[in-house]
Amino acid sequence: MTALSIRDLHKRYGPTRVLAGAGLEVADGTTTAILGPSGCGKTTLLRLVAGFDRPDTGTIALAGREVTAGRRGLAPDKRNIGYVAQEGALFPHLTVHANIAYGLSRRTTTAPARRARVAELLELVSLEQALARRYPHELSGGQQQRVALARALARRPALVLLDEPFSSLDTALRAVTRAAVAAALRAAGVTTLLVTHDQAEALALADQIAIMARGTFAQTGPAREVYAHPADLGTARLLGPGSTLPGTVIAGKAACALGALPLAQPRPDGDAHIFIRPDQVRLAATGTPATVAAAEFLGADTVLTLRLADSSTVDARVDGTVTQAIGTSVTVEITGAVHAYPRHHGLTSFSNHDLPGIH
Repeated sequence: MTALSIRDLHKRYGPTRVLAGAGLEVADGTTTAILGPSGCGKTTLLRLVAGFDRPDTGTIALAGREVTAGRRGLAPDKRNIGYVAQEGALFPHLTVHANIAYGLSRRTTTAPARRARVAELLELVSLEQALARRYPHELSGGQQQRVALARALARRPALVLLDEPFSSLDTALRAVTRAAVAAALRAAGVTTLLVTHDQAEALALADQIAIMARGTFAQTGPAREVYAHPADLGTARLLGPGSTLPGTVIAGKAACALGALPLAQPRPDGDAHIFIRPDQVRLAATGTPATVAAAEFLGADTVLTLRLADSSTVDARVDGTVTQAIGTSVTVEITGAVHAYPRHHGLTSFSNHDLPGIH
């Protein structure tokens, strides 16, 4: 069953076109991550689904019920949607209990029922019951975000919208909070739409990924499928770091400075951008000669920038215990298949300014 259906949404703010025919289908009980660079229209789309704003044209339906048709639509409180903003937006003068229970009607819900629901939700988001008496300023950032999620789930919404919910958290806290939120959403079985620019976050949380660029969707599909077969170079780079080498597709192989490499998917012959992820590049006893041009120690890993014979460079992710001095000669090999994109339209979904390292 389709929980959310978005059809041909267009939205302008003055002369600026933000959405240009965006369309998306979200299955019931699944999590879809909308991933894209800043300014591509992600948050605008979420606001339209929530009912905070109206599109110029297009429709939005929840469980088959049309809630938006162009400039006409149901008010936000009539849509049965839970919303979690970037900062959580908890009421600072209310306790955790009062924040979570805020959306529960006092006319239709008894005090014992509200207490029971709050206790249930605290357990769902992996927070101790004792925290119910605290105020938001007495919580960590990750705890605040989990309380915001509990509040969004309190009324048993048909759809939960998450707008960059972990962006304000530090790296370690983000990972812990993300895991807790993912577990809570799975346990609740609620349909979720997540907006993010963090590819690791999208891949970790989502059943489906929708790549957004320039106000529309460049590619949509299961997370593993989109990662394994990105439709264009912009999407490939958005899903994780990689090196782009000039090359040519000849008879089903990608010919470049690293040799003739197998392709992840068939491509027509011709000049191409060859995209290779750092974990595919291995130091080996035999292979293509290269020189270490730079080394970035990341703790568990080290990223080596290797200069090839034609002066192009490729990054290799190696074990953090590996030390290679700048200027050291090495040989490298490529594992697995690589991606190739026709050079004349290699960045169909993103401009050069959207993608660092592509000029």
